[in-house]
Amino acid sequence: MIKTSQEAGNRCHPAPSRADDAYALAESAATAIKERMGIESVDVALVLGSGWVPAADAIGETIAESMVTDLPGFAPPAVTGHAGRLRAVRTDKEQIALIFLGRTHLYEGHGVEPVVHGVRAAIAAGARVVVLTNAAGGLRPETQRVGDAVLISDHVNLTGASPVSGAKFIDLTEVYSGRLRDLVREAEPAMSEGVYVALRGPAYETPAEVRMCRSLGGDMVGMSTVLEAIAAREGGAEVLGISLITNAGAGLAGEPLNHGEVLHVGHTTATRMGALLSQVVNRL
Repeated sequence: MIKTSQEAGNRCHPAPSRADDAYALAESAATAIKERMGIESVDVALVLGSGWVPAADAIGETIAESMVTDLPGFAPPAVTGHAGRLRAVRTDKEQIALIFLGRTHLYEGHGVEPVVHGVRAAIAAGARVVVLTNAAGGLRPETQRVGDAVLISDHVNLTGASPVSGAKFIDLTEVYSGRLRDLVREAEPAMSEGVYVALRGPAYETPAEVRMCRSLGGDMVGMSTVLEAIAAREGGAEVLGISLITNAGAGLAGEPLNHGEVLHVGHTTATRMGALLSQVVNRL
């Protein structure tokens, strides 16, 4: 069968994939962010999880702020405690930090690309460090207290998803930078570290699932962070992850879980978390 020139051309130059479209959208968002915020580049990006939003005020002087829905590719906020805003701030060291006040979760049903879009856009805008925070259930009540902040040393991805597609192999030997964890310990020497286990959600884990996560070596459990961390490493950025323990995992405390408790703990510790993040950012 004779191929037409158009068919031959399509065979040699396949149509852009969905992943290609996602990267192009991140580039478009990066351009829009810099224009809207009046900045030339970004040094560090921070994603603030449930209840962490008030901590943003301690990180630096606000340059500009925008709703994420005014920028290309961002989904509207769907979870209480996630403001859906983006803020550019100038730190004490004259660095530009881009702060995402909330995130998109996989369980919202938009797919993987919107979950990692903010991280990819920040990296496209110049960020070489990405700080990911979250509210997490504690799996080690014998050593953890509600309100503790824990460095993420590694993760277990049980979401059944990845932001990387095709034959593109990303080294995840050190997803969460040892260098950055050392910087945090300069500010908070007693801060512990642990393994974060990510499930898809939105249902909280069952007691049996909590026991499984503990048996896998997990120390915290939640519904975010790991896909963003993988996307950040794919983009060449260093990653720092911090979990705020907002409750004990199901079956470990003898009482039911609720999102209001998560937000309450986040708000009551926001000032302390903001001070910590400010110290860390100014050590970069």
